[in-house]
Amino acid sequence: MTRDEAIKLVQEKIQNQNLIKHCLATEACMKELAKHFQEDEEKWGLTGLLHDIDYEETKNDPQKHSILGAEMLGKLELDKEIIEAVKTHNERHEIAPETKMAKAIFAVDPLTGLIVASTLVLPSKKIADLTTENVLNRFGEKSFARGANREIISQCQELLGLNLEEFVKIGLEAMKKISNELGL
Repeated sequence: MTRDEAIKLVQEKIQNQNLIKHCLATEACMKELAKHFQEDEEKWGLTGLLHDIDYEETKNDPQKHSILGAEMLGKLELDKEIIEAVKTHNERHEIAPETKMAKAIFAVDPLTGLIVASTLVLPSKKIADLTTENVLNRFGEKSFARGANREIISQCQELLGLNLEEFVKIGLEAMKKISNELGL
């Protein structure tokens, strides 16, 4: 599947513009991590872009989220590693991510929300003005962006060998590159 085909699929399956932006942010972070680890940027990017492909269909049944998405992508005969990463990114299933790519999507998914929320509390509301230090300070505020699971984000060290500061910096820089697409 090409990126253009993946974008078309995302636009068909997802109506919520903020969720589409989340998928774009996740794609950007995954590509930047792939570059960091000298992995396949296109493959990692597709994983990020497609990871929530079933979200609107499963939002009322979170136990099905990512399982249905993996099934959808399987029917489209996507790479098995992408399918497995999509399936395991939902922590509710308690399926341990096996590959580096699956571990990355697992930790990146909540990070993008923390970065967006950290941007939106800035006076300028511009991601260009956000620093890694800003995000790390917000990370410590448990009542801030509660949906951004800190426990999962902080597994970046165990899963990827990146300390929290390195992980946040990579994600933030990736999202800054697509600030116009994110509306930030």
